[in-house]
Amino acid sequence: MKLTLETERLILRPFREDDAEDMFNGWTSDDEVTKYITWNTHENIDTTKYILNLWISEYEKPERLNFSIELKDGNKLIGGIDVVGYDKGVPVIGYNLSRKYWNHGYMTEACKCLLEYLFSKGFEEVKIDAVVENVGSNRVIQKCGGVLVKTEEEFFPLRNKAYIVNRYIVKCGNMYLKNFFLYT
Repeated sequence: MKLTLETERLILRPFREDDAEDMFNGWTSDDEVTKYITWNTHENIDTTKYILNLWISEYEKPERLNFSIELKDGNKLIGGIDVVGYDKGVPVIGYNLSRKYWNHGYMTEACKCLLEYLFSKGFEEVKIDAVVENVGSNRVIQKCGGVLVKTEEEFFPLRNKAYIVNRYIVKCGNMYLKNFFLYT
C-alpha cells in the first residue's frame, strides 16, 4: 500500500527508484548497520536496486507497508521501516537506519509513528524482534512500549548463522499515543 506518514521531524514515505544510491551509501553497504539484520550487506548498488524494485512492486498489496525514512529538514533519506510480515495476523516490524543518524531518536520516532498507525487500524498488538547484542534496537523497542516476551535462538538463512533474539510485543495500551502521524 502506498501511504505517507509524518512526524515532527520525519516523513515516512514509499520508496522510489531514485532512492537506491542513498540506500546503498547510507545503510545497505554498511556492515555495522546490517550486522544484526536477516539479510547480507550489499556488495554493490545493483543488489540494492534489485531489492528496491521488488519492494516497489509490492506496494500494490494492501497489507504491504514499507516506508523510507526521510528527514523533513533537508529531505535526506536516512533509513527504512516496514511491516516485514504477519505472525498469526499480528504485524511484525523491522527497521534499519544509516549509522550517521543513530542516537538522535529518529528510529524511536519512526517506530512510534508506525505503531500508532497500526493501532489506529485496529491491531491490538505488534511484534518486534531484536538480536540480543543489538543494544540500540532493543532500546528503541523498549522506548516504544515493547515488553519482552521471550528470548530464543533463531537461524538467519541468508547469513547461515544463528542468533539469540529478544521477542517483544507492543500492545496498544502500552504506548502513549500522541498523534505522531498525519496521512497523505
